[in-house]
Amino acid sequence: MRTLYQKFIAATLIILIISVAIGLIVANFIYMSSTKQKMDQQNVEIAQTITANLENMHSGHSSLEPFLESIGNLGYQIYVVNESGEDAYFGKAFTKKALSVEAKKVVMEKEIYHGMSTFSSKFLMMGHFSNDVQNTVGVPFTMNGEQYGLFLRPNNKLLFTDIHMILAWFFVAVTVVSISGVILFAKHLIQPITKLTEATREITRENFLYPLKINRNDELGQLSESFNNMQKQLQHNDEARKSFINNVSHDFQSPLMNIQGYSELLLSQQVSDKELKEYLQVIDHESKRLSNLTKQLLVLTSLDQKAYPMKISEVQLDEQIKQTIRSYQWRLQEKEIEVSYKLLPVRMLVDVELISNVWDNLISNAIKYNAHGGNIWIVLSKSDDCIKIMVKDTGIGMSKKDVAQIFDRFYRVDSARKSGGTGLGLSIVKQIIDLHGGEIKVDSEAGVGTTFTIILPNKERKLEG
Repeated sequence: MRTLYQKFIAATLIILIISVAIGLIVANFIYMSSTKQKMDQQNVEIAQTITANLENMHSGHSSLEPFLESIGNLGYQIYVVNESGEDAYFGKAFTKKALSVEAKKVVMEKEIYHGMSTFSSKFLMMGHFSNDVQNTVGVPFTMNGEQYGLFLRPNNKLLFTDIHMILAWFFVAVTVVSISGVILFAKHLIQPITKLTEATREITRENFLYPLKINRNDELGQLSESFNNMQKQLQHNDEARKSFINNVSHDFQSPLMNIQGYSELLLSQQVSDKELKEYLQVIDHESKRLSNLTKQLLVLTSLDQKAYPMKISEVQLDEQIKQTIRSYQWRLQEKEIEVSYKLLPVRMLVDVELISNVWDNLISNAIKYNAHGGNIWIVLSKSDDCIKIMVKDTGIGMSKKDVAQIFDRFYRVDSARKSGGTGLGLSIVKQIIDLHGGEIKVDSEAGVGTTFTIILPNKERKLEG
């Protein structure tokens, strides 16, 4: 399997090769379409200047050769031939010396030869450097009544001056440094991804404490930060899952052991009627506790589904709360708790069964954790955009630390609250309120009491008449 590092280097080299190829294609197109003609014209003008000087010389052949030799030394290759076929070379010699038919017309017909413009090579632009007499410009001139042809081209070797060598080494250095830089950058780029891969493997082994340290101010740094947050959340979820299993096991085990123990007592020995009644009451209480725990776990499991199938219907909210209060009348009388309520008539669209669970949990808690002879206040009010329900008691209250955790599953405040509770009720209440797009707030003070405030979006349907 090719690594990302190898793919990155390969892609970079391919891009570099393609860039060079495209650059050569563009350079060849520009050279072939315009540069060749310009160079040809420039060299024709230079050749004509040289021949004009030769024609103006009156000393004849004695000055021709020194003059052309000096021109050759200045960086030009020159080939001179007369109509008799006598020829001479000045400057660097040509590798290929055969004249084409068009080139011979310079001497025979006094035409200008545009060899640099018409010369072709399979290497296109590289043909410019071909050391061929046909790759020249030719102009006619007359000296001492005799017809000559002068063929000229720049000496490519002399054209490569020190500045050209500096530029050539500059491009070589840029290429080497660029490729080296890409390799080092790729390694720097891939390194955090490698660390992330290793951290992911550790996550699959349930090692949520694996240290991932990537200090970067870019997308990979953001990815690392998100990964660390995910790692913390997974660790929290894992601890919550284990705690959930432990709490469920404990909460099931305790009543089951009580039922089993008292059942064995009833079967193993003679008991009085009074003891029989006490044992049966314990068994009845523990079985109801198991039933309530099972029911709440089923509700919680249903609510945990990604798309809980809510059964929305219309309900008279104030009447539903009053019905819940009436169902706890015997417990209120037993603890001599006074309930005061102010419930405005409100009809709204909710999941009737779920929202009933909310009132049941809040009111039962207000009774369970209230002082003997205490008070409970329930207020239902409405505005244009929301419906507010407040349940306030004069019970044992909670500390700020407990308030922050009260909606966590299986969380129970203290020993005074552990009797008979499952630690699931308020967690269920919050999930139900969230499903209805509302929010729940808690205000509590130890030894003074607790106030739960529920705010629901106003989906009221006004009563007719």
